[in-house]
Amino acid sequence: MKILFWGTPTYAVPTLSALHQAGHTIVGVVTQPDRRRGRGKQLMASPVKAMANQLLVPVFTPERIRHEEECKEALAGLGADVSVVVAFGQILPKEVLDQPPLGCWNGHGSLLPRWRGAGPIQWSILEGDQETGVGVMAMEEGLDTGPVLIEQRTPIHLLDNAEQLAQRLSEITAELMVKAMPMINAAGPASQKKERWQRLQLTDQKDINESITYARMLKKEDYELDWNESALNIHRRIMALYPNTYTKWNGMRLKIQESEPLIERLRPNLSKQAQNLLGRWPSGTTPSGQIIACEKDLGLVVSTNGCPLLIRAAQLQGKTKSDANMLLQQMAAKPGDQFQEC
Repeated sequence: MKILFWGTPTYAVPTLSALHQAGHTIVGVVTQPDRRRGRGKQLMASPVKAMANQLLVPVFTPERIRHEEECKEALAGLGADVSVVVAFGQILPKEVLDQPPLGCWNGHGSLLPRWRGAGPIQWSILEGDQETGVGVMAMEEGLDTGPVLIEQRTPIHLLDNAEQLAQRLSEITAELMVKAMPMINAAGPASQKKERWQRLQLTDQKDINESITYARMLKKEDYELDWNESALNIHRRIMALYPNTYTKWNGMRLKIQESEPLIERLRPNLSKQAQNLLGRWPSGTTPSGQIIACEKDLGLVVSTNGCPLLIRAAQLQGKTKSDANMLLQQMAAKPGDQFQEC
C-alpha cells in the first residue's frame, strides 16, 4: 500500500519504521516543524522527521495544515492509498481526511472512549487506571470520536512511569497498524466512508462500555507536588509526569523521579526493598512533607496525608539524577527536615 504517514514524537517512530519494514511504500511524511530544544535551544528536527530522512522519504512540515493550501495540494498529489496518523499534534481538516481513498487511521494511546485528546498516557496513570491500550480508529472531524477497528490492552503497573508505558504502547501501536493495513486494503475504497466502515465492521464508540473522558492539556501547576495528598496520589503524579514533578528543598527545586507508596495493601506491587519498610512508621504521626527516615541504599521516607512515601531517585537543581546514597549525600537530609511548599 502507498501510505502517507503523519507523526511527530519518538512515540510515532516505531510505527513508521514497522510500516516500512512490512513492505509498504511510504510516499510522504507529515510532521511538526523543527523546534528549538534542549539547553542550547538549537533548532532540531522531530524524531519522525529524522527517521523519514533515514528512509529517504519526502517530508512536509506545515505550521498549521488547516491553513496551508499548497501543502494540502502537494499531499493530494502523492497519490497515497491511506493516511496513518500517530501523535501528529494537529487536528486534520475534512478536506485532508477525505483525500486518501482508503481513509485516515489513527493509532491512539488509550482504550477509546477513555481519554480522548492530549496526554492519554499521563492521565491514565494520574487517575489510577488499571489498564490502558491502543486502538486503531477511523478518523473523522471530531476529536478522537471515530469508530474503532482493532485494539489491544496492557496493564498499568504500580511502578510504571509514563516513559516506560509510552514505550510499551508505541510498540503495540506499531504492531496493530501493521496488522490493520491488510484489513483496510481488503475492504477497498467506497463512495461513502460509512460504507467502508460497515465492510470493516468497526465498533462505534457509543457501543463500548466505557465512559467518555477528555484528557485536558497539562498545566505548569500539575507538576508541583502537594505533600498533603495521599502517598498513592503523589506517587501516581510522579509516575505520570515523569521526570518533571518537583518539590522545594532548601530553596532549590527537587525533581522526584522514582517513588514507592508504602501502603500495606499494595505489598505485592512493591519492590522487595520497599516491602521490608512496610509498617515501620504509623500514619499521621508527623506533618506532611517531613522526612521520617534516611534509608541507606534506598532513599528518603517522607510523610504524606496517610502512609509514607519512599523517594528512590530525584534530581536536585544543578545536579544530575541521583538515587539512594548519592541523593542522601547531595541533600544532606536528616529526619525531621521539611520540604517547602512550591
